[in-house]
Amino acid sequence: MITGNVQQQQSGSFVQNLGKVLRQNIRDYGMFIALFVIMAIFTVTTKGVFISSRNLSNLLNQTGYIAVLAVGMTLVIVIRHIDLSVGFLAGFLGAVAAIALVQWGLPTIIVVPMVLGLGILAGLLTALPVAQLGIPSFVASLAGWLIYRGLLQLVTESTGTIIISDKAFNAIGNAFIPDIPGLGFIEGVHTLTLLLGLAAIALFIYSEFSSRRKKLAYSFEVLPVGIFVLKLIFISAVIGAITWVLASYNGLSWTVVIMLVVVAVYYFITTQTVLGRHIYAVGGNPEAANLSGVSVKRITYIVFGSMGMLSALSGILFASRLQSATTTAGTLFELDAIAAAYVGGVSAAGGVGRVTGSIIGALVMTSLTSGMNLMGTGIAYQYIVRGAVLAAAVIFDVMTRQAAK
Repeated sequence: MITGNVQQQQSGSFVQNLGKVLRQNIRDYGMFIALFVIMAIFTVTTKGVFISSRNLSNLLNQTGYIAVLAVGMTLVIVIRHIDLSVGFLAGFLGAVAAIALVQWGLPTIIVVPMVLGLGILAGLLTALPVAQLGIPSFVASLAGWLIYRGLLQLVTESTGTIIISDKAFNAIGNAFIPDIPGLGFIEGVHTLTLLLGLAAIALFIYSEFSSRRKKLAYSFEVLPVGIFVLKLIFISAVIGAITWVLASYNGLSWTVVIMLVVVAVYYFITTQTVLGRHIYAVGGNPEAANLSGVSVKRITYIVFGSMGMLSALSGILFASRLQSATTTAGTLFELDAIAAAYVGGVSAAGGVGRVTGSIIGALVMTSLTSGMNLMGTGIAYQYIVRGAVLAAAVIFDVMTRQAAK
């Protein structure tokens, strides 16, 4: 029967097949379409300034600290929970990093793993009442939100803004990867970034062909050849265009590299490991997962511990980018991360969502802010637009789930 579906999908005109694929995968493709439309609108309204090398580089750097939070938040929502504490936890741990660097005189190589470890501990503490006592995560994390907000003000009240002068730490959020000496093929273009972009395109094409071969071997449904080729060309062109724009400025920043590494690691965990399957099993049906031998408590601890670690990383990226720690650091980070996760396709019902989608969601939200800033839109209208986009994403999620039934 599955083989028949494959043959049926391969037949028909290209336009018919394209329409069918879009309808069947609207949940996955919708966020990409939304991002493309938003970027196109702002490109026109800002007369090309939005897609300039400098602005795109700044856009990706601004996305970094929200994107890593969105990756963790996606998994939290997948297992049917929420974590409101991550914003001020990020701000507090960024301040801890600043204090360790400035007042304690510790080197960056010690401070970063120390702060990441504190983040894991904080995440486990949030998970404790949720996993052991069954307290709703909303309440447990709201308590954390208040506690970390108080701790942030407590550690910064005597000095106010803590200026970070450590060059190695500040490079995390502001520096770019160095180019390869002597390989300047094109003057003014970052060669290493171009090579990495080409490698990314090659890896993408290889993985797509490999996945297609495996599906065909088991008679699973695959995209028609024409649409499959179109997908390869389109995504490769997008990767190539972004790579060229970034290479024409300063290349890839360390923030973008860290963001991509986080996405790659979590994508592998969620798609290729037993742990990933257990996370989605718990999100799909916790009772059934528990009866199948999956420890729901263990998964809860792991996901919240991971969320705490990514909160620490977000705090590091933000403090490094600003080269300081302030009493307002982390404000609304949790809402931006939740919005990015929902816009990226995670389901409010749990069990559905991809870490790659959370990055697209983060880019959508950051693009809205960047584009409206370039247009001179007031902050009040910016909040209204971002809220409308979040509401649309949740409504879209509910409608697609109802349609699937």
